[in-house]
Amino acid sequence: MRGSLRDAGAVPVISGRRNRKRIIRYDKDRYRGRHLVKNALSGLKDFRRVATRYDKLAADFRSGVALATALAF
Repeated sequence: MRGSLRDAGAVPVISGRRNRKRIIRYDKDRYRGRHLVKNALSGLKDFRRVATRYDKLAADFRSGVALATALAF
């Protein structure tokens, strides 16, 4: 997975396991940001409307995400 990310021009920010023999280096500041985004998105998925995406139009879905964001934060 890390190789395909590098091939696409992205910088992989995926930590390795602690007991791994070959240590994988990653930027810890970027990992913190990635972790915050991941937690925020998982918090939005607690709202059924966002998780199941009942809306047909993208504008309606965006308004549901905005509403869920306002209620969550």
